[in-house]
Amino acid sequence: MSIYAGLDVSDKTTHVCIVDTDGAVLKRDVVASDPDALAKWLNKHCPDLARVVLETGPLSTFLYHGLAEREVPVACICARHAKGVLSARVNKSDVHDAEGLAQLARTGWFKRVHMKASATHIDRAALRIRAQLVTTRVAMANQLRGLLKLFGLRMGKVTTSGKRTERLAALFRQRPDLADLFAPLIASIEVMEEQLRASNRLLEGRAAADPVCVRLMSVPGVGPITALTYTASVEDPHRFARSEDVGAYAGLAPRRSQSGDRDVLGHISKAGDPMLRRSLYEAANIMLSRVKRPFALQQWGQNLAEIKGNKRAKIAVARKLAVLLHSLWLNETEFRWA
Repeated sequence: MSIYAGLDVSDKTTHVCIVDTDGAVLKRDVVASDPDALAKWLNKHCPDLARVVLETGPLSTFLYHGLAEREVPVACICARHAKGVLSARVNKSDVHDAEGLAQLARTGWFKRVHMKASATHIDRAALRIRAQLVTTRVAMANQLRGLLKLFGLRMGKVTTSGKRTERLAALFRQRPDLADLFAPLIASIEVMEEQLRASNRLLEGRAAADPVCVRLMSVPGVGPITALTYTASVEDPHRFARSEDVGAYAGLAPRRSQSGDRDVLGHISKAGDPMLRRSLYEAANIMLSRVKRPFALQQWGQNLAEIKGNKRAKIAVARKLAVLLHSLWLNETEFRWA
């Protein structure tokens, strides 16, 4: 008799539920959220284990790879998809969620999530750290501008740290009493910019050492950050049956609501990887606004912008860019100007 298990993972403990082929609950328990402890428990209580299911979450990668290394037949499913099934119960609890996941494992009515390798997560962590540094630097710079305006001082257009230093020196000559007050914020901005430069150097080096990233960077508008984000998000181009599927994976495909005679295309789904979607959108923006040498995709986007507007055009170009990069990756070719 085959046995199926569901794991409802929390930070310290995991609720486990096992069911048989008829859906009857055989055992429930609470185990530490550690792959070694979970594997030992499953091996002890589930001799005919057919499948283990857990949801995506902060610990899902750690637990998935740990259980897979211990030869546990584990599958990770999308938490958004599982929510629709688990919400059928009137009362939500960890015990009920574990049972619901076990029933999903038994029926096979789920979509397996591609779990990335540990090396890929190193690149993604570096990209997330850079994104956080950028967000913090922008927030601090805006705070500096806003506080200066309280005293009638305006920074104006400042594009480099050197120009900012010159401008601040001129402003503090008007109000010398404010120099010491703003010194901690200015010093924090300078430290943040130094760390951001170090992060950029690290990512540029990783992209330059990857032949796939070098190939993708031959596309105008695609730099090392976009190329590394794309490779770290897709990881394996062969897991997509069509290049067009990458646009939907990034959440850049429109939602569809179809029933009978009604068939409505809405806004983009935003259901995929937000980091990849943001990176493709930024590359599309550069492609349409900064690249001087014309090429087919740019001209198509510019024509679309005249009809649909800039924002829709950038989204459409980002979606086509995802397809283009996937094709270059699969065919092992570089971009050709046309």
